[in-house]
Amino acid sequence: MPLDPLTPYGNRPMVTPIVNAVNYEYASFEVLRQITEGEVEGYTYHRDDNPTVREVERKIAALENAQDCVVCTTGMAACTMVYLTYLRAADHLIIFHDTYGANYKVALILERLGIQVTWVDANDYQRIHEEIRPNTRMIVLETPSNPLCKIIDIAAVRQAADASGAMVVVDNTFATPYHQEPLALGAHLVIHSATKALGGHNDIMAGAIACSKDHYDELWFTRQAIGTTLDAYSAFLLDRGLKTFELRVATMAESAQRVAEMLADHPKVSRVMYPGLPQHPGHAVAARQMRRGFGGMLAFDVGRCQDDAKKFINNLKVIYHAVSLGATETLVCIPHLTTMLYLPPERRAVFGVRENTVRMSLGIEPADRLIEDIQQALETV
Repeated sequence: MPLDPLTPYGNRPMVTPIVNAVNYEYASFEVLRQITEGEVEGYTYHRDDNPTVREVERKIAALENAQDCVVCTTGMAACTMVYLTYLRAADHLIIFHDTYGANYKVALILERLGIQVTWVDANDYQRIHEEIRPNTRMIVLETPSNPLCKIIDIAAVRQAADASGAMVVVDNTFATPYHQEPLALGAHLVIHSATKALGGHNDIMAGAIACSKDHYDELWFTRQAIGTTLDAYSAFLLDRGLKTFELRVATMAESAQRVAEMLADHPKVSRVMYPGLPQHPGHAVAARQMRRGFGGMLAFDVGRCQDDAKKFINNLKVIYHAVSLGATETLVCIPHLTTMLYLPPERRAVFGVRENTVRMSLGIEPADRLIEDIQQALETV
């Protein structure tokens, strides 16, 4: 059901109201019982549920063609909630190296709790069946991956996972639901850092898990227990971001394709990783499982060393040097110095990231302006 109207005539506000209430007055003991036992939808305490949060959950679920969605405080909170909900001591977790670096830190905590963790290169996903054990409980992947935009065949991983009954969890932050629907490809859960393209304006932090109704109930229990419910104002901003989501990500993907094609022919760039390029190793799989373009993320190697990459970034005039992604502004960073700081130095290069690798998140600026800026900065290298 949609958010209740705030007028006696049923007129619905054009923006989602921000309900900052921590607690709610009970109409009666019977209504309280119905809410707490799940017979009717209602609200008692913010840590349990909030109407502003619930509204944005419904919208993200619709984007992913999911039955429901759990929204929480950050993308890493979403990942951690999934681990805490479904993994037990002696379970086996497979996770690809090619994932956001903070998962490495969470994996260290999981290992302390008795969970066995195996790391696999995304390039080796076709051999995933070799890593599956009788106690494999979960496989976690990103496609396209962070930061090298490697492509993993979700349906193939699901087929391998079924041998042990393992869950397949897909982080869809890079692809976004505009380009890819992992649930339709066999994933059990879809994770988002809603801080990124779903929010889209560099002004909130949030996470989301799109799922079935049964999974919603299990994940809701974890969220309520550990207190990771998103605040109402951030939920309002996330809801606002969703209004322009499709327009933004379509523009980002179109610009990324043009930028990648330009970089592929540039003498100062030795490697371009973008699944929309025919020479990308995962292009055929990406073309099959990504519906409308190949996303707004790419990575490329500038010059011959990290100093070359730094010089390139220092000479950009339109593009911003900042972490995060999926925003209205185009952003670049050197993963070795930012997103991969969570990993020890010897792990940062093991799956292909180099010291001069630059990650770029395309924004909504005119593509011609971005290309001109990139070309002039490359000339200084």
